Amino acid sequence: MSRFAHPAGDRHAEVLPEERPPHAPADLNALNPAIWPRTSERINGTITIGGVDVRDLAAEHGTPLYVIDEEDFRSRCRDYRAAFHDGEVHYAAKAFLCREVARWIMQEGLGLDVCSAGELAVALSVGFPPERVTMHGNNKSPAELERAVVTGVGHIVVDSYEEIARLGYLADKHGTRPKVMIRVTVGVEAHTHEFIATAHDDQKFGLSLSSGAAAEAVRRVLALPSLELVGLHSHIGSQITDTAGFEVAARRLAGLLAQIRDEHGVVLPELDLGGGYGIPYLDGDDAPDIKLIAESLREIVANVCRSAGLPVPRLTVEPGRAITGLAGVTLYEVGTVKDVEGLRTYVSVDGGMSDNIRTALYGADYTARLASRASQAGPMLSRLVGKHCESGDMVIRDLYLPADLAPGDLIAVAGTGAYCRSLANNYNYLPKPAVVAVSGGKARVIVQRETEDDLLRGQL
Repeated sequence: MSRFAHPAGDRHAEVLPEERPPHAPADLNALNPAIWPRTSERINGTITIGGVDVRDLAAEHGTPLYVIDEEDFRSRCRDYRAAFHDGEVHYAAKAFLCREVARWIMQEGLGLDVCSAGELAVALSVGFPPERVTMHGNNKSPAELERAVVTGVGHIVVDSYEEIARLGYLADKHGTRPKVMIRVTVGVEAHTHEFIATAHDDQKFGLSLSSGAAAEAVRRVLALPSLELVGLHSHIGSQITDTAGFEVAARRLAGLLAQIRDEHGVVLPELDLGGGYGIPYLDGDDAPDIKLIAESLREIVANVCRSAGLPVPRLTVEPGRAITGLAGVTLYEVGTVKDVEGLRTYVSVDGGMSDNIRTALYGADYTARLASRASQAGPMLSRLVGKHCESGDMVIRDLYLPADLAPGDLIAVAGTGAYCRSLANNYNYLPKPAVVAVSGGKARVIVQRETEDDLLRGQL
């Protein structure tokens, strides 16, 4: 039996026999609009994104290549702003961040969640307003906390007692009063892979509600006049496609808000339910409607607060993957096509786990298409693999590609805009690919391809 649970949609809990292949798609050339970037289409057989032919992208910029549809990205920012018009939307930088993306986020009016001094530096380097930045992290260093305090970030989400003490000292030192939220582990385990479920008690994030640690954190923050406690924060996991888990989390957080009011006479004005909104990776995966999710979350928070006799706090959400995931496509060039008789065909491409480690890390699935031409050949059960010296170096474990696939063909893998470039590495000393933004028939590099000089830099 497979050890991988599917990380997308309502099939998250399936555990399938490894010998059971997926069904072949009816049309190997079709581009499901729920999975591919909003501007993608086939023109004369070739995939174009943002009006740019993938063959031209590969010829000019090489492969592997991350391609991001700027209009798709920006339109999803606008979708979230419209859906949560009476709250706050903060883009989760960990999904994918570079200077140009930070500019897009700023221009579209979203806030930004960062988890390190490095992510904060990217934001500040393009003039991102620090008051629209929230600093996260389970083990922020004193230097990171100090930079957040000195910079004047809008919120700091505290994650431990030690951090509260450090932050109080730094606020006194610099004569500031940062706004603080407490990350609460509410005991809700989202239906997802164990490595990306973040709200059950047995994990590194936050302060437990059930043990009383969160309530004690509230006492400690309120005891420090240099800190301004403004709300509670919860994040229940990733790749979530319904609001059931959020409802349980909101009810438990409302209970803590009521306890804070009763014990301290303080009514906190903000509630951050985090992100984790899912996207479809395969045909048949759920494609959540953000308008319906927003309406549901708004109603959930209003109902639980009304039941607790509390005013409705200002709601913040933190989409990352849901904004950038489907805007991104990775282009590869086929190197070898190796038939293993009676099993499948191994299609090797010029990247792999260095540019997309998600498949090896937690069994992620993707959709791919022959991109440089259309084909009328029959389906060929394939395994799309990388060039690294690891048997687990797979981009897609099982998929169907045209039987006439040949070296030199271009393969496009959809849904790679989130956590692929962010988790990219230099295993086997492969340089990290470039990132190219496409829009209006034009392409521009927003992250340069690494070179051998980059790989050797810093070595003595």
